Amino acid sequence: MASTYEPIASQTLGSDTANIEFTSIPGTYTDLVLVLTGRTSRTTDAFEAVGMRFNSDSGSNYSLTYLLGSGAATASNRASNITNVEFARFNPSVSGNTSPAIAVAQIMSYASTSVFKTVLGSGAASAEAYPVSRYVGLWRSTAAITSIRLQTGLGPNFVSGATASLYGIKAAV
Repeated sequence: MASTYEPIASQTLGSDTANIEFTSIPGTYTDLVLVLTGRTSRTTDAFEAVGMRFNSDSGSNYSLTYLLGSGAATASNRASNITNVEFARFNPSVSGNTSPAIAVAQIMSYASTSVFKTVLGSGAASAEAYPVSRYVGLWRSTAAITSIRLQTGLGPNFVSGATASLYGIKAAV
């Protein structure tokens, strides 16, 4: 990571887990970067949406726009008034798939109390019909982010061995 990235916390799952949480996030950085690798226990679909909630807010205060690509096809969509910010798609455990996916989310101005929070997400998931994804999400709240909850979109678990790391940006320019 660049010298402006400072590790805040990291978790590696020892068992299948429904959610990954970071709490007591210090407000001493300008932005946050979250890196997530792993897959989900879903066995019936070709992908699994991965989202995040801030400060335990489960209200319809989130929006997103996404672009997906495979090299041969593309897809896009947007949604408003949803209950989390989707920021990537992950490989499920379909047909014995063991390939992990990777996702990176950048959370801008997370400690500010005067702006809504913007999330830029990107991911790569080899088992997905659209293996490359880019997301722009919005949390319509001016509260400083002090906790992040990662969750799958349709309810399966993150599989044991998944890793989530949170970094603070010392000085975004």
